[in-house]
Amino acid sequence: MKDFFNKFLRTDSMEQKTAPEEQLKRQVASLYGLYSGIMGAEKVVLKAGKLDALEYMRSDNLSERVLALQKIVFEDPTVDKLPAIEEIPGILEDIEDELADLMARRTVEEKLERKITEKMEERHQEYVKEIKMQVLKEEQNSVENPQTLKKYAMLEVLEGKKLTKSAMELLRPAALAEIVGQERAVEALRAKLASPYPQHLILYGPPGVGKTTAARLVLEEAKTLKFTPFAQDAPFIEVDGTTLRWDSRDMTNPLLGSVHDPIYQGARRDLAETGVPEPKPGLVTDAHSGILFIDEIGEMDPLLQNKLLKVLEDKRVSFESAYYDPTDSNIPKYIKKLFDEGAPADFILIGATTRDAEDINPAIRSRCAEIYFEPLTPKHIEEIIYNAARKLEVEMDPDVPQLISEYTIEGRKAINILSDAFGLALYRDGSDGRKIIITKEDVYRVVQVSRLSPYVTRKAAAVCEIGKVFGLGVSGYLGSVLEIEAVAFPVVENGKGSIRFNDTAGSMAKDSVFNAAAVVRKITGEDLNNYDIHINVIGGGRIDGPSAGTAITAAIISAITGRGVRQDVAVTGEISIQGKVKAVGGVFEKAYGAKQAGITTMVIPKENEQDIPPEHLGLQICPVDTVEEALHILFAAAQEASA
Repeated sequence: MKDFFNKFLRTDSMEQKTAPEEQLKRQVASLYGLYSGIMGAEKVVLKAGKLDALEYMRSDNLSERVLALQKIVFEDPTVDKLPAIEEIPGILEDIEDELADLMARRTVEEKLERKITEKMEERHQEYVKEIKMQVLKEEQNSVENPQTLKKYAMLEVLEGKKLTKSAMELLRPAALAEIVGQERAVEALRAKLASPYPQHLILYGPPGVGKTTAARLVLEEAKTLKFTPFAQDAPFIEVDGTTLRWDSRDMTNPLLGSVHDPIYQGARRDLAETGVPEPKPGLVTDAHSGILFIDEIGEMDPLLQNKLLKVLEDKRVSFESAYYDPTDSNIPKYIKKLFDEGAPADFILIGATTRDAEDINPAIRSRCAEIYFEPLTPKHIEEIIYNAARKLEVEMDPDVPQLISEYTIEGRKAINILSDAFGLALYRDGSDGRKIIITKEDVYRVVQVSRLSPYVTRKAAAVCEIGKVFGLGVSGYLGSVLEIEAVAFPVVENGKGSIRFNDTAGSMAKDSVFNAAAVVRKITGEDLNNYDIHINVIGGGRIDGPSAGTAITAAIISAITGRGVRQDVAVTGEISIQGKVKAVGGVFEKAYGAKQAGITTMVIPKENEQDIPPEHLGLQICPVDTVEEALHILFAAAQEASA
């Protein structure tokens, strides 16, 4: 190996060179020799191989030899520019400085090693004596026996066995760009978390849209930014709010921590024998200097949420015990510190929930910024499926992504369906060595075995129907299309008519019917008492608010006038007896329900115009002030057809 390395130290004396260049070559050879003496010839050759510098070291070209010297001395594989002759003296000076620093460090290290050796030698006998005493003590008090050792060996064998990672681990987004359909939420999350002054957050949204993954990835990004307070080892502690149980005596509190008293709760044996209570810090301390992520925070015990508020304010957790005596000399320092000063708990809280904001403790909400994650559209589900198939390295029938999108609006569920279909395709094709292709039949078999049904059963159509209107409802964060229909029959004797409405729709929907009756008479001049009218919400959907008023009005007018209603339009809005279309809630979520059902035009109250972006999800958003404006849009296709 030394002969091999000396080969690189030769200078080309056979060629006639100018005196300055010859001097530089000798200087380079000397620096190679010096560095070899410091590091060792074998290590230099190995390092040169790792840094792709061996070829340059073999070269007779001075610039290439200098470049190789730069790479191995500075350990920088990115250096790839050959220096010009006039640049070499300056580079050699830098290399000499680096070698001088290296030699200085080696000298200091050797000096410290000598001192350490001397100290170790001085205390060697004392250490040996202590070790002997410890070994004797352990042998005398050994708790091990053949049975316990056998069980320990079995555990070690189990630890050595690993299954491959699950499909969810493989297909989980590894970068923020892979989180589909949440661009605005991720942007807001990054702005509020990856900043010099990160905020506590509550993330709202339906399940399976990437709330937890987004929070974890934003933290990883924040660690790389110099202006954030998160260090490289900042923890991300994740817990489910439904599992955080405690009792009023604080005997168990995994979130905030608790105290194990020596008598009733069994503190550590050596502490219990001396009557010393033992504090056990909780998850808030584990999350110190990082993030505490509580999934389903709305499911936490309300009193525990209030206790968490105190920790958010103080950034510390205090411990109390009737058994604690600060004057007891048997108390270890760490226990005394925990009782006297508390445990640090300076963290950023991120809560995620599928509940409405009204279900979250108002005091917690007031301390947190709120971010809403959006429901996924069929196009988003299809994009998720394409990304997952690419990671699985499989091919699909062209209709597979669209088919899966019909059965779920959750990204996690879509991936599960694809994974199950992949397993079926693997058994069918993989065993024969053929290329794996996921077919529509594979997906159908998965949804049949899982008893899945299409998420959307109502579809819009480019036709007109009499007495049928698409309304819009919302439950949680998911919008849906309601099919509202009405029929009207003239009565034999005027004034003896009746109005029937299915009771399951709710009392507020009934009120909307009576408001609609007044508006219908105002617009058409028809007295509904001259008709037997039956209004029905197909599927028995419950309408918890007055937002179906405009749709019910349109259905009644269509039924008594015989005018067709567009079936590619959905309408939402409360109706007043003056014929005004009033604001309603959940307009943003309702747009997703409309898009899911194939609706192209969405009629909303003018007062809700600022609640939804124009052309949201590719829908034509039509704000209206009055029922007449809404009817003009709903009956537009019928008017054009008659013209």
